[in-house]
Amino acid sequence: MSWREICLGDAFRVKHGYAFKSQYFSDDGHYVVLTPGNFNEEGGFRVRPGKDRFYSGDIPEDFVLVEGDLIVAMTEQGPGLLGSSALVPEGGRYLHNQRLGLIQHLDEALLDKHFLYYLFNTRPVRGQISGSASGTKVRHTAPERIYRVKATVPEDVQEQKVIARTLAAYDELIENNQRRIQLLEQAARLLYKEWFVHLRFPGHEHVTITGGVPEGWERMKLSEIADITMGQSPKSIYYNEDGNGLPFHQGVTNFGVRFPSHQTYCTVQNRLAEPGDILFSVRAPVGRINITTDKIVIGRGLAAIRSKLGQQNLLFYALKSHFFKEDMMGGGAIFAAITKKDLHGVELIRAPDRIAEMFMEHVQPIDLQIENLQQTIDDLTQARDLLLPRLMNGEVVV
Repeated sequence: MSWREICLGDAFRVKHGYAFKSQYFSDDGHYVVLTPGNFNEEGGFRVRPGKDRFYSGDIPEDFVLVEGDLIVAMTEQGPGLLGSSALVPEGGRYLHNQRLGLIQHLDEALLDKHFLYYLFNTRPVRGQISGSASGTKVRHTAPERIYRVKATVPEDVQEQKVIARTLAAYDELIENNQRRIQLLEQAARLLYKEWFVHLRFPGHEHVTITGGVPEGWERMKLSEIADITMGQSPKSIYYNEDGNGLPFHQGVTNFGVRFPSHQTYCTVQNRLAEPGDILFSVRAPVGRINITTDKIVIGRGLAAIRSKLGQQNLLFYALKSHFFKEDMMGGGAIFAAITKKDLHGVELIRAPDRIAEMFMEHVQPIDLQIENLQQTIDDLTQARDLLLPRLMNGEVVV
């Protein structure tokens, strides 16, 4: 296999997105306005049920994306997102927003589109995009800067396609398992809603409900039913990517579907989340909730929550139900954030232990399936991420 160095600008053009007007954003509709939040940090398209923004205004036809379009995040809305690429999964639905670049006029004799998708998500290319970015609080790139990025690629486009297909096989397995996790969690959340929101729990026919609270139930503050650890970010000198210390999480941007993956470690261990703790985002997006399977250090963007009642599964779905929409609580001049006082004061309904135990008997097998599926995803992701740079630099030949 022979390779050659190219400038990305030799192979394609980047089209800026349209500035869709915020007054036409809505919570439902047909057209979804894409943002950098629709990208995974490692690359790939991210659908956000209940969180995506829809558009009801007039739409220029040239900014309705088609299936298979390759788009790039031009703004670093979250750590690691700048330069992330994604392939649009469905045509006639997603809108090309101003913070995104659309790859156009691709020279297919030079680069295969799916190979380019993976090329964007390699460390050398991301590093060049990040290194040339501008901005202080929010960093941006531009088409001209992307054009100057250099990369070494196989001369034979057919070999590029083989590499892309090999990596895509891993991604398809990962996506299948992610969909299974979402369906399982949806089943558990619907059960929680049935019992604890609509109050159609076992035996409800014989229980008096007053003011929305069944007899024997009570409303309690989160701090009364859970231990809460607010994160605090150590100085940057304590961070590393060499595996020294414990995994560190500043916020939720590097979370997986349900459990966080990690690349950064911290040698200072003063604000910890233990395995099984609920991780709650206290900074934008406020209210995103996950679970950790590892002992980790948490930064100031997170809080770790653990039930005092031994009802962690129930507490997880209670918080998921309460924070059904991101950023529904919290203030802040630049971005949303929730204070320690506000988080401690979140009011939840507490059921009698008998009802809580019955619910957990139903959801614990579901949660175990989710954990096993996530472990499979982690293994596939690790294998793909080890293979990606080796395929892209010719160390491994397929």
